Amino acid sequence: MWFDTQAEAAANFYVSIFKNSKIGKIARYGEAGPGPAGSVMVVEFELRSRNGPWKPCSR
Repeated sequence: MWFDTQAEAAANFYVSIFKNSKIGKIARYGEAGPGPAGSVMVVEFELRSRNGPWKPCSR
């Protein structure tokens, strides 16, 4: 999935819907950019279903 903004909020939303899902690593921009320092570059999260885990990455 791709999000120009609000990737962290979207990942938190998805993991709240699916039981046993979780947020993984969150990479943030540093002072050198290219995004604002501290803003999310990539959010890794895992969604669980009856058939096993899905592992999408979100920006």
